[in-house]
Amino acid sequence: MILTLDLAGEVPIYQQIRDQVVQAIAVGELAAGSPLPSTRQLAADLGINFHTVNKAYDLLRQEGLLILNRKSGAVIQRDPNSGPPPAAFAEQWQARLRTLLAEAVAQGLDGPATLAACAETLHGFGIPVTPAPVTPVPVTPVRAAPAPELGDSV
Repeated sequence: MILTLDLAGEVPIYQQIRDQVVQAIAVGELAAGSPLPSTRQLAADLGINFHTVNKAYDLLRQEGLLILNRKSGAVIQRDPNSGPPPAAFAEQWQARLRTLLAEAVAQGLDGPATLAACAETLHGFGIPVTPAPVTPVPVTPVRAAPAPELGDSV
């Protein structure tokens, strides 16, 4: 796995590391049981403080994606083939998804564009996406009032 960091960007470096590890897991580049470099080694390789790497690894540990121990170091704990996620994850993820979708709507993205972006991203992770069936909304016909005839008062 090759990490690319934007040291001058708005996203904190620890978050960039965390996000790139999560994406590597999602695309199958890192599988459960895969070792990661030690915090000191990765920090030295990237030219950053080891506390920054430690913060990224700790986030991944809290999310249940990484196991940290002194003997084996940092090891990927979960991948797409690890089975269903813990129940708490789905709830927290749903809340984050709601916020992301709210941002898309607030910025003016419409539903089809947002769904297309989601499908494209999932496709990038190797997940086939079939469109969800659209449930038609019953429409009550509206009857137009008869047009007034000439000479009728309106």
